[in-house]
Amino acid sequence: MADTNKLSAELRTEFGKGAARRIRANNKIPAVIYGHGTEPQHVTLPGHDVMLIIRKANAILDLDIAGKSQLALVKDVQKDPVRQIIEHLDLIVVRKGEKVTVDVPVHVEGEAAAGTTAAQDANTISLEAEATHIPERIIVSIEGLEAGTQILAGAVQLPEGATLVTDPEALVVNVTIPAVLDLGETEDGEEEQAEGDIVESDESADDAPRSDEGDN
Repeated sequence: MADTNKLSAELRTEFGKGAARRIRANNKIPAVIYGHGTEPQHVTLPGHDVMLIIRKANAILDLDIAGKSQLALVKDVQKDPVRQIIEHLDLIVVRKGEKVTVDVPVHVEGEAAAGTTAAQDANTISLEAEATHIPERIIVSIEGLEAGTQILAGAVQLPEGATLVTDPEALVVNVTIPAVLDLGETEDGEEEQAEGDIVESDESADDAPRSDEGDN
């Protein structure tokens, strides 16, 4: 289940790229909170604590904003593409008991039957779940599954209280037999090479001087 993480958030009064750079230079992260028809709130969060929290998908933050508690779901994380530094967070206001739609990571465990291979087609599944009880991941077991088995989203076991949003017919895991490499071309190539060697030998024999020409 998703953890509720308490953080102290500071209201921002400065905006723009310059202000955001100064915030990050102080090991803090700029963020905006919106939703439920409220005016967007621009805040600053402690950088190190946020980095630890967002390692898990769909983290819920319990923010203390000027002495008032506010639950917020991490909706989007913007990172520098080169340095991978968190540049900004988008947070959505949530309430206890409220249901939200989220993409939850799929984790495949176990080993399929001998001689088969399992290909994971979907890395996430969309669910509707209570905001404070979002599953950290969905586990799909492939233990002992035979070739030809397909696990569809509708067959995945979901945590209690969660409902599927993804198309039930969406493929999640496909178990197949690996393709066997056809070595026929290699063998034909070896035969052609062998024939070439014979021809070359014949040509060499034609180029050799004949004994009757040497007698003249």
